[in-house]
Amino acid sequence: MTVEIEIIAAGRPPRLEDRPLEKRIGLVILATDHTTEVDFQRMVASHRLGVYISRIHYANPVTPENLLRMQPSLTEGAALILPDEALDAIVYSCTSASVVIGDRNIEAAIHAAKPGVPIVTPTAAAVKALKALGARRISVLTPYTIETSRPMADYFAELGFAIDRFTCLGLTDDREMARIAPDEILAFARKALAPQSDALFISCTAVRAAQVAARFEAETGKPVITSNLATAWACLRLCGDDRARPELGQLMTQPYREG
Repeated sequence: MTVEIEIIAAGRPPRLEDRPLEKRIGLVILATDHTTEVDFQRMVASHRLGVYISRIHYANPVTPENLLRMQPSLTEGAALILPDEALDAIVYSCTSASVVIGDRNIEAAIHAAKPGVPIVTPTAAAVKALKALGARRISVLTPYTIETSRPMADYFAELGFAIDRFTCLGLTDDREMARIAPDEILAFARKALAPQSDALFISCTAVRAAQVAARFEAETGKPVITSNLATAWACLRLCGDDRARPELGQLMTQPYREG
């Protein structure tokens, strides 16, 4: 038996807000990335700030050549994040590729899809973070091979940082980098930090280093910058969130200066 149900049209259309959330962050991440999305949900996303993801193709191993191959995908990846709607910042979440492709080339590629939006790369954000903490002498820890680490050493040196110690773990698969246990990250970080350094930078958005940043600082008394901690900090500050959150690390107590 068919029951006839009366469906009534509302007498007026609903009132629409300008945005479902006040601020919007776009993430362009690797198809193989296990860590960035989780870190941003933990450190950045809130009732006023949404994080929206686009994944682009990436094929291991992590080599300068394979990293460079991502450049043509950046425009399309950015275009797929809330098409035709404005974002408050876009992150390209790959540290080693940011060095190989270049911050300015990444910015140009993403602006082809999303003109005018602030672009955040892990490398540029790390530089701002180190400067915010007053760090000029640094130690660096990467999960990469020597071949992939070399351009990163050159990047920081060319920007005027003195590198006291540079340590790499020799991995070539970013999925394995994501599986480094947090206690192992701490163990390698302790050895990677030179006593005379002002801060330690732990590279790679796949590495779960942001989870242990505050523990490292409590043990050593020295600030640590990680790729995801730096980009999260930059995005929060660009969106007007200036809260001090020392439980995430010293960086999250610092202001952000553009330029």
